[in-house]
Amino acid sequence: MPTPDSVEFFETQFQRQVREADFALNPFEQLALSYVAGNVLDLGCGLGNLSLEAARRGCSVTAVDASPTAVERVRATALRERLPLTTLQAELSCFRIEQDYDTIVAIGLLMFFRRERALALLRQIGQRVRPGGRAIVNVLVEGTTYLGMFKPGEYCLFGAHELEQAFAGWTLLVARHDSFPAPDGTRKEFATVIVQKPQS
Repeated sequence: MPTPDSVEFFETQFQRQVREADFALNPFEQLALSYVAGNVLDLGCGLGNLSLEAARRGCSVTAVDASPTAVERVRATALRERLPLTTLQAELSCFRIEQDYDTIVAIGLLMFFRRERALALLRQIGQRVRPGGRAIVNVLVEGTTYLGMFKPGEYCLFGAHELEQAFAGWTLLVARHDSFPAPDGTRKEFATVIVQKPQS
């Protein structure tokens, strides 16, 4: 049986969701929404549910994903609604954040890279949030037993409190752990942090 490619995995999922008009915010996006402000970068935006809602609320959003289906859905919706939102289709395994933002979001993204890449992108997020701005990061952590969406050796499960440690010195606004059942009796264990960068 071939191993899955994460982009193909989500492309198939996104195509189904577009057909079914399934655009509800997931629990992590719902949690993040009230903390998103200003000039926003949404890394791994998926179908753009959070990006679009943030733009509707007055944020200026750059939404980035590798999936053509996802990016086209976000672009078309933003154009139709005349929202302040820019889309970018990019391979996130080598993407660099080239400017500073008030809010940077990475929900359900970093675990799809090898550990060194995941940590490098996490550092970039910290560097590119403006003073007083926020980072919103959600990852799978150790204890997760559902690994069907990953290529062997091509993923990173974070330590339970690794995100908090990565943003030491920032103001911790939210830190939570969530556990969800997954196929074949497995589980997904998530950590989410919402942190605010010091002003200086």
